[in-house]
Amino acid sequence: MALLGREFIAVPDDRKGQIVFKWPDLTIRRFTRAIVNADEMAMFVNTGQVVQTLGPGRHQIDANELPGLGAVIDHITGGNAYRAELYFVGTREYAGFKFGGRVDDVQDPRTGLVVTLRVFGDYAMRVVDPVRLVTNLTATVDVTDNERIAGWVSDQLLKVLRTHVTTQIIRNGWPILGLMAYSAEIEQNTIDAGNGQLAAYGVQLTRMGNFDINLSPEDEKQLKQLAKDTMYSQLAGGFQQYAQGEMALGAGQGMAQGGSGVDGAFLGAGFGLASAMGAQQAAALQAQQAAAAQQAAAQQGMPVYGPGGQQWGGPQGAPPQGDPPQPGAPQGAPPQGAAPQPGWPQQGAPQEAPPQQQASAGPVCASCQAPNPAGAKFCMGCGQRLAPAVQHCTECGTEVPASAHFCSGCGTRVGG
Repeated sequence: MALLGREFIAVPDDRKGQIVFKWPDLTIRRFTRAIVNADEMAMFVNTGQVVQTLGPGRHQIDANELPGLGAVIDHITGGNAYRAELYFVGTREYAGFKFGGRVDDVQDPRTGLVVTLRVFGDYAMRVVDPVRLVTNLTATVDVTDNERIAGWVSDQLLKVLRTHVTTQIIRNGWPILGLMAYSAEIEQNTIDAGNGQLAAYGVQLTRMGNFDINLSPEDEKQLKQLAKDTMYSQLAGGFQQYAQGEMALGAGQGMAQGGSGVDGAFLGAGFGLASAMGAQQAAALQAQQAAAAQQAAAQQGMPVYGPGGQQWGGPQGAPPQGDPPQPGAPQGAPPQGAAPQPGWPQQGAPQEAPPQQQASAGPVCASCQAPNPAGAKFCMGCGQRLAPAVQHCTECGTEVPASAHFCSGCGTRVGG
């Protein structure tokens, strides 16, 4: 008996990190002392049923002190041993377990883009009910690796996050790029919901750390670009205006870099700007053409017609559309209902002298002899240049007349 009283059963020092440690012998001699540390709980299990539990302290293995052992007496030994499995379960907090993976495909409320959400982090847990842990999760095996327990807990965490985070994004309109602003709320709700799943297995989450919800690099880049485009479009007054500005900036940057790669950006910018400004430019050009035609008609006494036969200007009685009037056509007033145009006489206004008697105020084309308005540089009849081209000295850049043979600034010969 003295020898048996000196025997002890305890978790070896190199196994104290295990959540569940199983004593290797199934036969435990009577009066052996079991040492249970303050952060542990021991239990005897027979045929999958817990027959006796031991709290922290020293316990003598004897049915007189531990009544539950009476059911596992080994009669082959004459009642000097008990045949059962002995487990030591740690009840302290175990930290540093990793978890992470894909959560779900969710739609960003701000941009409408569908992205794949991922979550990573670590957590700490502890066993609150060793009996449930052994009977419902680990079973009667030697769990030498805590990852067998932690891996299952990690799966439950992801399950909770898939439901919780997706629901919160849809219900509250949480933006994907700003989810970390809600990390504290997500963590606490995950712990609460996770513990509800883990209660049946005697395990409890205590805290989470390095919690991070993120996207794949491709989704993150695309979402940031789309968010940028949306914001700039609002600032620019619309997406078309923003796109035109982006193309113009791209063309400018390409030209600043020496023109490489500028063709596509420049042409795109040109087409975009032309689409937005084409109507205004066409109206302005038509107004300029009308003004020039009216001035020329007033000076030369000839009718001028615009697109569709509309008369822009001309002598008294010229028809508003169709072919120009023939010589000797009767003079008359503008058509009824037509707006007065330059060159048409107004009722009650003094008659001007015949246009043929008015001196031409502009140059006459040397090619087709057509008169042109003052300041014209190209002939309205044939398109030839009217004003002589301006010459500059090739040495000093001084402007010289077309008839000059030598530069007045440096004396360099400029003529043939």
